[in-house]
Amino acid sequence: MALNLNPNFSEAGKRYFSAYSPGDDFYELLIGAHRDLSDEQSELLNARLILLLANHIGDIAMLREALAIAREGV
Repeated sequence: MALNLNPNFSEAGKRYFSAYSPGDDFYELLIGAHRDLSDEQSELLNARLILLLANHIGDIAMLREALAIAREGV
């Protein structure tokens, strides 16, 4: 299974009227989670979030592909 690079955000039971709205909802949640944190706390939040989501995905091949794509151009 290839890594999905297309917008893929949704919320069960919620109807969206614009294709970008679910992504906007996630971005708002992400920014809110970082609000009022120091740079160090923000980095810790990012690290914890990455590990939680990686554990949820669980597929090492998928995570390897995601890391390679994320590293491109850095």
